[in-house]
Amino acid sequence: MTEANQRIDMHSHFYGGGLLETLQSRTERPYLRTREDGALMMVAMNDEFEFTDQYHDHRVGLAEMQACGLTHRMLTFPGALGVELLPVDEIAGAISEYNTYLAHLTKSTNGALIGLGGVPLADMDLACAEVTRMRRDLGLPGFILPSNYFNSLAEAEELRPLLEAANEYGCLIMLHPGLKVDEPLPPRPGDNVQYRLSAIDLQASAAQVALTVILSDMLDEFPNISFQVVNLGGTLPFIFERMESIARHRTPNDPFPTDRLRRLWYDCASLGPRALEAAVKLFGADRVMLGSDYPIFKDDPHAHALVPADLGAAEKQQIAWKTAHDLFASLDALRAARIHTMEQVESPV
Repeated sequence: MTEANQRIDMHSHFYGGGLLETLQSRTERPYLRTREDGALMMVAMNDEFEFTDQYHDHRVGLAEMQACGLTHRMLTFPGALGVELLPVDEIAGAISEYNTYLAHLTKSTNGALIGLGGVPLADMDLACAEVTRMRRDLGLPGFILPSNYFNSLAEAEELRPLLEAANEYGCLIMLHPGLKVDEPLPPRPGDNVQYRLSAIDLQASAAQVALTVILSDMLDEFPNISFQVVNLGGTLPFIFERMESIARHRTPNDPFPTDRLRRLWYDCASLGPRALEAAVKLFGADRVMLGSDYPIFKDDPHAHALVPADLGAAEKQQIAWKTAHDLFASLDALRAARIHTMEQVESPV
């Protein structure tokens, strides 16, 4: 396989690796139940859906991705489910087992499946220790965080110890829609729930998250962290000019820092060619990656979003594999440098 034939899916979710048994043992959201017709159902935070093998059997997903030409896929901890918010005595062991399983999958699939782990957020010390274990011992590229921690600067500050731990070995952090620990569910809309919650609200949330990161000192204070914002930054490609206008008219000496948006990474999960074109014009192809949101969405992002997009051949190659490839290479280099430094300290010449 040549580099030009690679296609890397940077946004999918995996509910296996021990989580299946944990969810089956629960009786409160999130949990699994068996329907009268025998179908296994996931009772999630906002909804209920059929829990097919695609959610927890990596072999099914691997076969489907290979059939459509995807060569690599990043499997992530199911962040929107809220599992990482549970009390640590219920979930810390299962999360650790899950992360270890992800590392095993990477080895057993020769790197075709790449794991992005989870952390037990109800105990910050345990969460920090798990981040260190994931990067130092397991070699996972990073972990997923609920984006509600990034709705404001004050909320992001709650995660300072975790960000410090992530910065030590270099880390990819996917900021994915999800609640904070002990945060109540928001009220449900009175109608058209799927579209209002899963499209309108979610895309605005993604933009809020990116705004918090770029308008803070995080990018400079934690230079070894790579923040991945899902869904092409939500509404950002369509409203950034308004934010520039707001600054131009109200704070002319403090312009909106549009260029800082290019210091984040973005995936195109569940979106199409028109959104992808707008995002590339704003962020640059070297900050944009394929994403499917599999198994929630099952479209091949290469065929569905990238091929029909009005982009140049070089830009399409960049998005198909090179942005992700270069990101992983930089993370590997940071991890190797930190491990080398620690070995030098422990065994001075």
